[in-house]
Amino acid sequence: MSNVLIPYEDLRAKGITLSKCQVWRLEKAGRFPKRVQVSAARVAWLESEIDAHLAARIANRSAVAA
Repeated sequence: MSNVLIPYEDLRAKGITLSKCQVWRLEKAGRFPKRVQVSAARVAWLESEIDAHLAARIANRSAVAA
């Protein structure tokens, strides 16, 4: 399991173009990985959890299409 943290700004490189507010809403609803508080003003996400989230979305897309 990778413990690499990625900040909000780097989510775009993973294909996640949601606003900060939308990410927060999805987190609260349990539909997006939880953030990690890095400092008082900075948060980040575990890269492995973001990758797993995206893989699940892709798998779900394939299951719905079948």
